[in-house]
Amino acid sequence: MAVTNDAPATGPLPPGGQERKVHWGLREWLMLVVVCGAFSLDALDNIMVGIATPQIKDEFDMSTSAAQWVVSAYVLGFGGFLLLGGRMSDLLGRRRVFIAGLAVLAVGSLVGGLATSGLLVIVGRLVMGIGAALTAPSALAIVIGNFPEGPQRNRALGIYTACGAVGYSIGVVVGGGLTEASWRWTFVLSVPVALAALVGALVLVPKDQAHDGTKRHYDAAGAVTVTAGMLLLVYAIVQAPSEGWASGSTLVLFALVAVLLAAFAFIESRAPQPLLRLGLLRNKSLVGASLIAAAILGTYMSYQFVGSLYLQSYRGWSPLEMALGFLPIGLLILTFAPRAGKLIGPIGVRWMIFGGMLAYTVAFLLFLRIGEGSSYWTVVLPSMVLIGIGFPFAFTAANVLATKGVDESEQGLAAGILQTGYQVGAAVVLAVVTVRMGGEGGEPSPALALSGYHRGTWVIILIAAVSVLAVVAAAGTDRLRGKRATRTAPAGAATADAGE
Repeated sequence: MAVTNDAPATGPLPPGGQERKVHWGLREWLMLVVVCGAFSLDALDNIMVGIATPQIKDEFDMSTSAAQWVVSAYVLGFGGFLLLGGRMSDLLGRRRVFIAGLAVLAVGSLVGGLATSGLLVIVGRLVMGIGAALTAPSALAIVIGNFPEGPQRNRALGIYTACGAVGYSIGVVVGGGLTEASWRWTFVLSVPVALAALVGALVLVPKDQAHDGTKRHYDAAGAVTVTAGMLLLVYAIVQAPSEGWASGSTLVLFALVAVLLAAFAFIESRAPQPLLRLGLLRNKSLVGASLIAAAILGTYMSYQFVGSLYLQSYRGWSPLEMALGFLPIGLLILTFAPRAGKLIGPIGVRWMIFGGMLAYTVAFLLFLRIGEGSSYWTVVLPSMVLIGIGFPFAFTAANVLATKGVDESEQGLAAGILQTGYQVGAAVVLAVVTVRMGGEGGEPSPALALSGYHRGTWVIILIAAVSVLAVVAAAGTDRLRGKRATRTAPAGAATADAGE
């Protein structure tokens, strides 16, 4: 791949400490557009159909509990198959798995768009989630594998972040607009986009390296146990708010999850070529980034859920009006995310995450001011501005931190672990927020509904604030470790790491 740079991708900076400009050719830009487009499509699908769910529910006369599976089936397929998708991209080839995922995504979208029953819509959403579980880790692994660590990769990940994050934000606008015409367009739109990305991948993404001839062990037992465990975990999280977190059925599900994941760990410790090398979980950067990822997307999706209810259900805004109300987040992410990667060198990944999560925390605190007649411009918009600035800082830095120091042969798996953090975090945090918002059943009065929005927002604030404190503690620990290493290192040894 002919990516060029005036300075080395890694190692010391040129005199003056300034990173020189990264130069990419047309092919590199087009490949990045294809890969980022697929990531953005995953995000768009997740949001667009959520906006259309009330119309789907009405058309097929679905119960509320059945209608929630229009959203939850996607999360189930995505979260359940992510680790498997990540490892498949390492073993079978990132390009192959990426292309396969796009094909599966297109099929699921077509099934949902042409569905004649609520059940078929749910099946289509499950298939779309499985397709996203294949494309998300392989797309991130393609970016990491084709751009050297350092300023090139940071810049590429900033652009990748922008596309995904804008997908989550613009998905509200696109979903609102399409739903005004027909909810089916929220499915059908994905078909040509996925097929275009598939053709682009065939032409632009470099072919996977030829197999060296050594015998591969695909660890079928590990794949079955971890996929079943993740499917049950996401299912248990989704069902818990309606069934009760302490109910017998919920406790049984979580017990089965524990058994399956324990069996998976036992299998992996003895497998000749494990699906997940357990030593990878000792990588503190990867584990820490995955936990931060859970907080980033979990709090953002929950804020979007509470905010959309406040604007649509409480204030009576139409889906399109609500979508336009969220537009500033997407525009700000589009502005800042491509530039965020350039700040990682001088600032450091942990302080980038700190800044992003601090902006999150202040944004959610400002949102607590919502009331019966609150002005969008003075109450809601300020929180959206801070989120639009904070998201690309934290999201880009988490992606860089997760893949730092991970061997090339395990980049797909690392991407799968990180994406699992995002998806499981979104499911867990949203489930907890939903429980805290819940009333006594039936349609709540306006006063009770507003009180529920505040309770849910306090949960979001708590998680964001804890994340800020955790990042500060981790940065302090790294600083102390660095000082000790400096005192014990031989003269002239370099111990500082700009990325930390």
